[in-house]
Amino acid sequence: MNTDIVNTDILNANTQAVSADVRQTVLITLPLFEMARMRAANTARKHAVQGYAGDSPTSRMRWLNQFTHTRRLRGPEDKEVVTPNNDTLFTNAWLDLSAGPLVIDVPAMGNRYWVLGFLDAWTNPWAYAGRRTTGGEAQRLFVHGPAWQGDVPAGMHEISAPSDDVWVIGRILVDATEQDLAQVHALQDRFALLRPDGEPALSRIDTLIDDRGAGVPQAAEYQRVVDAMLARNPSAHPLPAWPVGPALLQDALAQVYTELRDVAQASELGGGWTTAVSVRENFGDDFLTRARVARNWIGTLGIEEAMYIMAEVDEQGEALTGAHRYVLRFPPGALPEVRSFWSITLYGRSDCLLVANPIGRHSIGDRTQGLRHDADGGLSIRIQADDPGPGHNWLPAPADKGFYLTLRLYTPARSHLEGTYAYPPVRRAA
Repeated sequence: MNTDIVNTDILNANTQAVSADVRQTVLITLPLFEMARMRAANTARKHAVQGYAGDSPTSRMRWLNQFTHTRRLRGPEDKEVVTPNNDTLFTNAWLDLSAGPLVIDVPAMGNRYWVLGFLDAWTNPWAYAGRRTTGGEAQRLFVHGPAWQGDVPAGMHEISAPSDDVWVIGRILVDATEQDLAQVHALQDRFALLRPDGEPALSRIDTLIDDRGAGVPQAAEYQRVVDAMLARNPSAHPLPAWPVGPALLQDALAQVYTELRDVAQASELGGGWTTAVSVRENFGDDFLTRARVARNWIGTLGIEEAMYIMAEVDEQGEALTGAHRYVLRFPPGALPEVRSFWSITLYGRSDCLLVANPIGRHSIGDRTQGLRHDADGGLSIRIQADDPGPGHNWLPAPADKGFYLTLRLYTPARSHLEGTYAYPPVRRAA
């Protein structure tokens, strides 16, 4: 892993008041807290038949071991997930495997891109089912925890989890048309979670926290949530300063959370671009990258499934802002090389969310309707706050505010995986 994705000199200069041990402890435990936030935001309080998981609509209790679905592409009004994609619908499930294995029924998906990514409580993306790995036919997945022993039923794909807490984050490619949305909704409705004997898998859990939020947590809440998460998901690495005193912990949280979002990444790939995440199955001891991913891009997959190439600065190293205009030009024959699809999405720098704009466009990619190619066959994208006028491919930016770009590459080709692809520079327009 490249542990220099974040400018550590800047971070260290800004964190002299926080000891190395306390800082390291926050970096290690931060993904656990963010996963608890995400679980609270993406599990249901109420079941259609069983009612509320707790004793009131405001309880922290939620239903686990069932799928929940997004039914439309995410937009600026969606604030529970940071750096969301604008290409797929999501089909999610949070699993508790402590009572035994579960079976996931997947309908026939045909040639449509789909993936179920399996993440542990530390955000490691350790397994997949999908078009790349298991194909598009109807299938059954047998998911079990580390303590389970037995024989996997014939005809099922085994998914062996490293812990009992698992996030299944599913993505299904969709076109933003009523017809295609209806088709994907029908597919989503056919995903099912069952016990191996065919009985419903539904169970309750205290999610420890009420909502997703995105701000700096309070020290007492952070310690309570992390303690509970550690009890079920022990750290593979020593925690040098846990538990931390409330005042020290609050200072460390404020500094680490702010800096992981605010410090612009160096242009490691040239032209303003950097590899946001290069994990395959496990972040290992790259605590800094794992914390930054949990803070800003939680739910990312390994690079064989998806690559996330980010630009927070232009080719000159200046932070991207809607106060300027930019051009991104792919030369003829040099579009991103993928086996599924690619897209470039714009996010506000301050909150990592999609930005409202006059034309409702948040991304441009190989499936965008009406793209105009240059006379020589290249593709130019204008990234700016004001409308460049007819004949331009416009990706709107927020006026006078900072933003960043994420180039998503689903099932990227070897040129991206091996680092030989030349990314076009993010160039300030004259």
